[in-house]
Amino acid sequence: MAEQTILIAEDDPDIRDGVRILLSGEGYHIIEAENGTRALEVFRPEVDLVILDIMMPGMSGLRVCEELRKLSTVPILFLTAKSQESDKLLGLTAGGDDYLPKPFSFAELSARVKALLRRYCVYQGKGQAPARAENLTLCSHGVRLALDCNRVWVDGEEIDLTETEYKILRLLMQSPQRIFPVQVIYEDVWQEPYFYTSNGTVMVHIRNLRMKIEKDPQNPARLQTMWGKGYRFVPGEEKDHA
Repeated sequence: MAEQTILIAEDDPDIRDGVRILLSGEGYHIIEAENGTRALEVFRPEVDLVILDIMMPGMSGLRVCEELRKLSTVPILFLTAKSQESDKLLGLTAGGDDYLPKPFSFAELSARVKALLRRYCVYQGKGQAPARAENLTLCSHGVRLALDCNRVWVDGEEIDLTETEYKILRLLMQSPQRIFPVQVIYEDVWQEPYFYTSNGTVMVHIRNLRMKIEKDPQNPARLQTMWGKGYRFVPGEEKDHA
C-alpha cells in the first residue's frame, strides 16, 4: 500500500511537532498547518486523514471541518483541551469522525489514527485490488449503496457521506428490518468498547445521516428509531407506528 498522508492542523508548535515526529516514525507522510486557514490551503485530495485542533485562532477547527466536508469525505480526528460531552457532539455535528481530548498519550493517538485509516481504506477502496463487478451494491427503499467504495445514491442522485456515515448505513442496509442496538452500531463502526457516553456519538451521526437520505428527517421513513431498542433500516415505504 502506498504511503498514507496525514494533515495536522494545530496552532501549538510543540504539540504539532510532537505529533509529526511520532506519526512520521510510524511511516506516515505528514503535512503541517499552523492554523485553520493554512489547513484549507494545503489540503489536497491525496490526504488520507486530517487531525484538527478545535481551538485555533482565526478559523476554528469546527469551521475548517465544515469547509472540508464540502470537498471531501476524508476522516477527521479532532484534538481539543475540551472534554465535555457537548463539545464532543459539536465536533461530530460539524462532520468530524472521532475526538481525542488533550492531554493524550501517543498510544491513544496512534490507535485512533490506525482505526480511522483502516476504515477509510476499506470503505473508500483505497489501496485495494479491483473488486469483481457482481454483488457490489445494496438497493433498497430508493437507496443504492456501493459495497466496494463510499458511494451512495438516493432516488437516483449521488450524495456525499463521511466514511462513518457510510459505514453505519452499510451496516443497517445489509440487514434491513433488523433492529441494531446503539452498542452494536458503535462497536462495529468505531471498533472500540462501548460506553454510555457513546450514545450521543451514534445519535449525532444518525441525525447527520438522516439529513442526507430522508425526504423529511424529522419523520424518517428509511432510518427509523425503535425507542429503547436501537435503529433499523426499513426496506419499503412502511412507517413505524410503535
